[in-house]
Amino acid sequence: MKLSEFTKHLSGLTEINFELPDGRIVPKHFHLTEIGKITRKFIDCGGTLRNEEKISFQLFEANDYDHRLHPEKIMKIIDLAKEQLSLKDSQIEVEYQLDSISKYELDFNGEIFLLVATKTNCLAKDKCGIPEEKPKRRLSELQKAAWAPGSGCC
Repeated sequence: MKLSEFTKHLSGLTEINFELPDGRIVPKHFHLTEIGKITRKFIDCGGTLRNEEKISFQLFEANDYDHRLHPEKIMKIIDLAKEQLSLKDSQIEVEYQLDSISKYELDFNGEIFLLVATKTNCLAKDKCGIPEEKPKRRLSELQKAAWAPGSGCC
């Protein structure tokens, strides 16, 4: 989710909640301790130079159980970050600590922001020989087409 999408969803809410991939809700007394601009310059395994910019939100919970962060307060923090960090409308990455610091993408179900687990990926599959996932076909289709006379199978 990009920053513009997040602020659009946020503007219609009276309270903000985040749901972890396992269905647990981040405690309502969380703090938004950081908004950052992350810029990465790297070379993928195929030798292509790449640049990436993301916006990082860091969620933190403490023993401050009376704390409640409201959408309008988050908007003020975002506005300050946009001004001070010259933020573009980039993808948001959320950091939240369970056993270790985990990074999540964001989605929205109409009421709650969903923390979506991230995964690694190869950006140069064509250059390092990783085959693309083959399309799944029904066995019944293969029997009709693959071994038919003139199909070139033998």
